[in-house]
Amino acid sequence: MASSMTFFEAQRWASLFIQEHQLEPEVAHYLLTKRLDWSDTDLLLHYRDQMTPAQLQQFQKDIDQYVNGHPPQYILGKADFYGETLAVNSDVLIPRPETEELVDWILQTHDERPLNVLDVGTGSGAIAIALQMNRPDWQVTGSDISVNALKVAAKNANVRNLPIKWIESDLFSLIFDKKYDLIVSNPPYISENEVKYMDESVIKYEPHLALFAEDNGLALYQKIADHFQSVAKPHGDIFLEIGFHQETAVVDIFKRAVPGAKIETRKDFNGNSRMIRVKY
Repeated sequence: MASSMTFFEAQRWASLFIQEHQLEPEVAHYLLTKRLDWSDTDLLLHYRDQMTPAQLQQFQKDIDQYVNGHPPQYILGKADFYGETLAVNSDVLIPRPETEELVDWILQTHDERPLNVLDVGTGSGAIAIALQMNRPDWQVTGSDISVNALKVAAKNANVRNLPIKWIESDLFSLIFDKKYDLIVSNPPYISENEVKYMDESVIKYEPHLALFAEDNGLALYQKIADHFQSVAKPHGDIFLEIGFHQETAVVDIFKRAVPGAKIETRKDFNGNSRMIRVKY
């Protein structure tokens, strides 16, 4: 490619180059604007401007990484979630739009009344941060088995001056500080036999600890159902993200573990059952 390009020419080159590799050409636009912290309007205003050598070199590097399988969010070190741009790296999952719908459901069903909330397996802190920013009177705690994930979550909270508490714990094993009104989790729920259906970049770059679970992906739901009462106040709520084919199995787990609980499920924007609420 040329050693000098306008932003328009660079995006056009990148889109065609990505298409040649049978990947998503719109990622060229995403990488260009996000790297520069530009809106679409900013890019339009600068379309005919020449890129600096440093800008062009960085863009080429980003595109090369993408066609070699790196997720765009890891290339940039950031991902959008619930109106915020969070720092991410390969120690944490890239937050997904489906998880935003889980946050929506919690906020729709719980008002400003102060609650103690626990986000189990917090990763980048995405859920905890979204809840804390929208419900400043809540006391939010995020836990994770991964120390490195908690470092990312704390960084994301600290730049927003959020008073979220972080705890290193395998599920509830090291959580003793208080009892919680609401527990939320997007736990690992992928079965090892589903690897063949997954995107290669997810398998290669995202943390397996946050992706895969034993017992056909159901192990963590069973553990949560069996042990949540050690940290839960009476008559609270559990909100969980689930795999699109796990609704019946997860509902059965909680019916057996918590007889009499009111259990609801919700579909995501693609029409898949992806969320469960257990009111116990």
